[in-house]
Amino acid sequence: MASESTEHLPQPRTEEEEARIISAAARSLPRDAVQELLSLGVCVRCIFRLFGVRGPIYSCSSLSASVLCSVFEDDSGTERNGSPINGVVHSPCVIQDSHKDQLFCGVCLGILQFACDQEQAISSCKKESHMNDFTASIAELVKRESHQIDGFSLEISIPPVILANERAIRLYMKRKYGSENWFHEKLVNEHISVKDALKLSIIHSLENHLAIKCGVESFRIRLTYSHSKASLKLQNFSAKDSACKKRKPEYNGPGANGSHMSTGNGGSEPSFSESDAAICRTLQGLQDQVFAELFSLPPEKYSRKVSQTCWMVDGERIGEASVEEIIGSNVLPVCKGDSYKFHAAGREDIDVRMLGSGRPFLVEVLNARISPSLSDIQAIADKINNSENHYVEVKSLKIVDSQVWTLMREGEAEKQKQYAALVWISRPLEETDLQKISSIKELAGTYIKEFVHGDLGRTQPNIGTILGCRAEIVQLDVTDVKMDSFD
Repeated sequence: MASESTEHLPQPRTEEEEARIISAAARSLPRDAVQELLSLGVCVRCIFRLFGVRGPIYSCSSLSASVLCSVFEDDSGTERNGSPINGVVHSPCVIQDSHKDQLFCGVCLGILQFACDQEQAISSCKKESHMNDFTASIAELVKRESHQIDGFSLEISIPPVILANERAIRLYMKRKYGSENWFHEKLVNEHISVKDALKLSIIHSLENHLAIKCGVESFRIRLTYSHSKASLKLQNFSAKDSACKKRKPEYNGPGANGSHMSTGNGGSEPSFSESDAAICRTLQGLQDQVFAELFSLPPEKYSRKVSQTCWMVDGERIGEASVEEIIGSNVLPVCKGDSYKFHAAGREDIDVRMLGSGRPFLVEVLNARISPSLSDIQAIADKINNSENHYVEVKSLKIVDSQVWTLMREGEAEKQKQYAALVWISRPLEETDLQKISSIKELAGTYIKEFVHGDLGRTQPNIGTILGCRAEIVQLDVTDVKMDSFD
């Protein structure tokens, strides 16, 4: 490999220089909106790019949510000492627990967190990585193939689900902050794409690892990200469009559902499959109101303090609210009914969050005097989704007939649920333990908590007996409810 003089390459920044860059960029953002995005599980680089922030902020290796909050906390300290920032006193930056244990960003799916290495499936990525480790692995691949180069260009391909996520979060922010001047100035007009943000993040580090400059060169480094499951769902939706019906579905090949690195001289632009292009065209053609009904952020229920129905013991409420009351109390006055009944496709415990696609439900209004219009229904959804406590969100709210009740009851027996459980065991975890656990498939009706801790020996087998140790469940989330009649 031919290299040029390192004096022309970017020099690593000091900690003080990075701190100044991060501080200046953070102070250009509306604090309340930043805190809202952090609480929704949006990564820091996505926050900066959604607000159209440009410059060296993306390549700061120390950039993180905690560092961003520390900048706001420093400002809060100044305010407490009697000097409000810009004449306004703000509350301290606190990341709510809604998504704090979420592994990856809900918008970029970990791309800007450098979460996946070469040929690694997104589902197997354990945590976000350091930017330098990510670029070092790319440089190692280039060096291992012994290319003779004196420069390189960088190409990036992302799945269409990223564009859908990005639009969903912008529409969510529009509902909440659409009247703010900064929303129209920044979130609408100035946002930076994931591709450009990733390039801004890693190019300087790549140049230093390879000891050559990035430019318009014949040698191309190509990063291809794909998410086959999400793309297939979007593809099924786009197939309803007449322009897509005759096209044969295409898939992204060996890099599906993860990331893929390739290098080489010449070649064409990164391949963007016909099906992905069709998906993007369909998404772009959707009106905001239609899009909002199909794609929703955040999910249905993500509080560990809300029961599904009103829970009273000896006249005292257990928990802070219920899904039933939050939804029903907003539906009833619009329909001018006497009362309502809440029906859901199953339930979860009060301390279990319902994430992902949400849980199908019906609200039966007794003696309804008014049939709500589409605008009434949207107003109900907006009121629930924009409530101050933000315990519950609804999507695809609509009027249905009695047949849906039958479909939901029939689907009860066949529905599948996916869980994410945080489990403590009394000894270090071993690779053989993972092999034993991964081969288990529960039957419908299995109580996951009892299956983990054994319920004082009343549930056999359990995780403890399978692994030969004590096991306790720390947190449990329902990540998806699959019902064919509601897909």
